[in-house]
Amino acid sequence: MSDAIKHECGISLIRLLKPLDFYKEKYGTIFYGVNKMYLMMEKQHNRGQDGAGFASIKLDMAPGERYMSRVRSVQTQPIQDIFDQINDRINTALKEHPEYIDNTELQKKNIPYIGEVLLGHVRYGTFGKNSIENVHPFLRQNNWMHRNLIVAGNFNMTNVDELFDNLIQLGQHPKEMADTVTVMEKIGHFLDDAVAKLYRQIKKEGYNKMEASPLIAERLKVSKILKKASKNWDGGYAMAGMFGHGDAFVLRDPSGIRPAYYFKNDEVVVVASERPAIQTVFNVGYDDIKELDPGNALIIKKNGTVSATEILEPKERKACSFERIYFSRGSDKEIYQERKELGKLIFPQILTAINEDIRNTVFSYIPNTAETSYLGMIKEAQNYLNKKKEEQILKLGPGITREQLNEILDVRPRIEKVAIKDAKLRTFITQDSNRDDLVAHVYDISYGSVNKDDNLVIIDDSIVRGTTLKKSILRILDRLSPKKIIVVSSAPQIRYPDCYGIDMAKLEDFAAFRAALELHKEQNTMKTVEEIYHKCVQQIQTADKDVVNYVKDFYQPFTADQISKKIGELLSPSDIKAEVQIIYQTIECLHQACPKNLGDWYFTGDYPTPGGNRVVNRAFINFYEGKNERAY
Repeated sequence: MSDAIKHECGISLIRLLKPLDFYKEKYGTIFYGVNKMYLMMEKQHNRGQDGAGFASIKLDMAPGERYMSRVRSVQTQPIQDIFDQINDRINTALKEHPEYIDNTELQKKNIPYIGEVLLGHVRYGTFGKNSIENVHPFLRQNNWMHRNLIVAGNFNMTNVDELFDNLIQLGQHPKEMADTVTVMEKIGHFLDDAVAKLYRQIKKEGYNKMEASPLIAERLKVSKILKKASKNWDGGYAMAGMFGHGDAFVLRDPSGIRPAYYFKNDEVVVVASERPAIQTVFNVGYDDIKELDPGNALIIKKNGTVSATEILEPKERKACSFERIYFSRGSDKEIYQERKELGKLIFPQILTAINEDIRNTVFSYIPNTAETSYLGMIKEAQNYLNKKKEEQILKLGPGITREQLNEILDVRPRIEKVAIKDAKLRTFITQDSNRDDLVAHVYDISYGSVNKDDNLVIIDDSIVRGTTLKKSILRILDRLSPKKIIVVSSAPQIRYPDCYGIDMAKLEDFAAFRAALELHKEQNTMKTVEEIYHKCVQQIQTADKDVVNYVKDFYQPFTADQISKKIGELLSPSDIKAEVQIIYQTIECLHQACPKNLGDWYFTGDYPTPGGNRVVNRAFINFYEGKNERAY
């Protein structure tokens, strides 16, 4: 994606099902779990580079022995920094106490981070906050082992205000109005309540306080806690947590917006945001990994029993399609094929844009993540040419000459790497007027790869704001002197904010919104824009179930082609020589390419939760009133 947007987070939960001695004997190290967590986090590094965190719990520790550890970082390479800190602690302990080296019992007792339950998190700071206090996992401490709670997730809640008020009504005093805090405290409240009720029940059975502790761990119903805590959550989430005594869970939202996959054998249970991370790190097959169903929680009890339990009634599946287009690693078997299909399905539009002149067209891609859809586009171009060649050869018949045959066969898609990002350059000056000049040099171009009468087709994952296109890429490509530059988005037009994890909060940031606004001005329909604003304002006090996305009316008068054409005009620098055309994927082709991930609210405005409609209306109010602030 040439326009960088911050997005998503990645989670990883590992539960070792055997005693640590087992891993020492089989794999040669008691640090098996820590090593695997390092790999899991690195394999999901694409999901978050602003911060990272790690936490572990040791099972069956005696009173007075530390059983929880946590480390977080916001350094430039946070994952590396975390595990450097862990290694330093481990190596220092082993150096100072040589007696620990061959004694797993002493290592577990005295060295931090070694545990049977481990939770990792990689993070993008979607709200612009990147202090250490905002980095997961979050910790809620208590002297009762069962009431300790560690939480990390990939989520955004749309109704933080409501959740905050709920906590106040429960008598709490939350330290800040943030979705992570409110979610953790909601789980914590019902955890406290469940432990207290169990203690009273066990006490009536004649057990003393010390005897009650293992019984509480055994009888604690994690599913019941999660059902009560998540009752009013509105958002997309894959929420992971660990209780101090060793129970663990991962809960997925009922629409399946945020992804979660898991694998289990007799040695380990592992959950992650991406399937390839589990495949690679644990060397298991695609079919060995299961997707956690929407509304379900994978619950791992301290005794090692594992169950996938329905917590919330599943809704229509609206798994995020951006996961397939861009966010998740393309090494996933299904995602790789889906991205190729996106390139294939948009080719007919490209063919029209170049007037079927493949002989005089160069095909390329920006950025590197668009390579897979590029391969699909090129394969379809080859299929098209093969059919054309067959028709030409059959038309000429038996009398075809060798020269004619060679001329026909010689036509093939012209493939070039026209732009290479210069990794050494950083646009570090953000306020200076010279910044645009720096931006214009982020990409190097391959001079001589395009002729002056050529069309140049560049495919991108998605065109969101178009800022990088206008200020950098189009000017750079124009140096190659093509006749026409056709920028292709493998995703449809982004028209609406995403409030479930991706940092797309302001309508006026979107190229499609700005283009539609210009069309309203040109057609003297700004009164419609004013009417939409008043409708949005009237919805502020409406109950969630009755909230309607009125921003759809903003786009309704115009076709997708009209908006794409206007985007092309808006993004074309005034001094560019080549004609510029922007092509977007259609919604229908997106669904055809990604049939299992039909979450498309940022394209269509069809939000899977009521909170989404409330957010988009608030975003329109902010735009109309000139407020430069987030809608969620």
